[in-house]
Amino acid sequence: MVLYQFVVYGLTLYLAWRMLRRFVSRSPLDNIPGPESSSYLTGNLAAIFDRREAWTHQRAIVEQYGRLCTIHGMFNDRWLFTHDPRALHTIFVKEQDVFEESPVLTSSFMLFLGPGLLATLGEQHRRQRKMLNPVFSAKHLRAMMPIFNGVIHKLHDAIAARVKEGPQQLDVLAWMGRAALELIGQGGLGHSFDPLTQDVPDEFAASVKAYFSVSSQLSVPVRQFLPIAIKLGPGSFRRKLVERLPHAITQRMIQICDTLEAQSVKLVNEKKAALAQGDEALKQQVGEGKDIMSVLLRANMNAADEDRLTDEELIAQVSTLVVAAMDTTSNALARIFHQLALHPEVQQKLREEIIRARDDGTGELRDLEYDEVMELPYLDAVCRETLRRYPPVGGLMRVVTKDSVLPLSAPIHGIDGSPIYSVPVKKGMRVLADITGSNCNKELWGEDAFEWRPERWLQPLPRALEEAHIPGVYSHLMTFIGGSRACIGFKFSQLEMKVVLATLIPAFQFDMSDKPIFWNAAGVAYPSTHEESTKPEMPMMVTRIRRPGVLAGTALAQLHAHGRRCRGHSQWVE
Repeated sequence: MVLYQFVVYGLTLYLAWRMLRRFVSRSPLDNIPGPESSSYLTGNLAAIFDRREAWTHQRAIVEQYGRLCTIHGMFNDRWLFTHDPRALHTIFVKEQDVFEESPVLTSSFMLFLGPGLLATLGEQHRRQRKMLNPVFSAKHLRAMMPIFNGVIHKLHDAIAARVKEGPQQLDVLAWMGRAALELIGQGGLGHSFDPLTQDVPDEFAASVKAYFSVSSQLSVPVRQFLPIAIKLGPGSFRRKLVERLPHAITQRMIQICDTLEAQSVKLVNEKKAALAQGDEALKQQVGEGKDIMSVLLRANMNAADEDRLTDEELIAQVSTLVVAAMDTTSNALARIFHQLALHPEVQQKLREEIIRARDDGTGELRDLEYDEVMELPYLDAVCRETLRRYPPVGGLMRVVTKDSVLPLSAPIHGIDGSPIYSVPVKKGMRVLADITGSNCNKELWGEDAFEWRPERWLQPLPRALEEAHIPGVYSHLMTFIGGSRACIGFKFSQLEMKVVLATLIPAFQFDMSDKPIFWNAAGVAYPSTHEESTKPEMPMMVTRIRRPGVLAGTALAQLHAHGRRCRGHSQWVE
């Protein structure tokens, strides 16, 4: 009872102080236009982060206010909302120590996953990244191609077994999640989670898949409280406090995190034991010692004391890698399959390109080498366009750590009509970087920026885009952001998507089912079957193509002789 009274009194004093400060002080953001607040408590955040309405609301803000505006955060604090290229360069590259990861985000990762790459800042983050960078290089990924091909062939066989009697409705998101988990398992951790060809219930896999969808259901006030919660005494005290909260979503997050931690501890201990036995023991494991965790542990053992990661950090890296790698890539792949079903002519064109590349001269299809699969132009265009138009993470928060100035690529007009060339920012201000807004900026991409059109990547890109110097690490996009906190596994993710598509598209036709697909805004966007559902799923009709290799020869005429039209599309199946 005393604890609750203390919380209520403290919150009351805090609110009174905030209200008084607003009346007696002026903000450098007062002259910057933006939408009106919807609530004193949550400002515009409830709408901007709403699972169902975020896409529409954020696009409306961009179209009305342009590259930079203000929005209202907790207790009507003014935040900046921007996709201005020069501002993004300052935030993510030039002054990334001034514009630091939001405590709300780092605190949630620290509480839920431990001190892994997503939860740490400053020197600790740089030390972890220095250790991890080499294992995500293109050179290392080339050596992992046999692992990738082996996993995806099992995925192919599993799907083929389910559609051998004719078209079937399958949850494509679930299959992409299973494949992504097995790829990061074998390629990342040297461990097999899922045989794929058999349906084996796995609590760990279910917990990984549920992580972002469940965490996104935490209310805005709860998420804003996390930076305070992480400072409330030792972990044992916080655990007892949270366990007593009568909140179903919080209790579900505890279950998920406990499962992730237990499996991560087990994997690290098993890998350490194998390393202690020497190279021969490693060769007997999944991945034969070439997986990311084996290489990381070996490098960590040989590192200088000041660079070495602690056991707590190593365990946190496992949970972090699995959660980050599984949901983002599997959901991005699901989005690609969704778009291919909505655009059957693109699916057919992609299928023909892949089959031509995989034809071994006898009508059979061979596996592609790393450089071959990465350089297929239309496959690359489909992947880039999907990641451009539908980035799995639509926006990122940054907090100003000291007074500075945020420059703009071109002036905006203030509320009083005066031109604004840069924005003074004060310590403690929040800046919401709009990833989708940057990727779909009509000033740079043209009037069709919000259209999904892979062919744009087969033509010269707009000159305005080339000259904007978007600070992302990938294709003038902010999907994987830039700077020292850019997605470390973006090459792993690209390879995974392309190997999956290069294997499945020649073998299967993917069509819409009679169930609608709705995409939910969350930490990572995910599909469900309708707006009211929070269950991640994406049912599609999948049909097996019996003789895909004939497309490499005289193509459709031969295929006509073997089959019938599939659901009114131009593709023929047996």
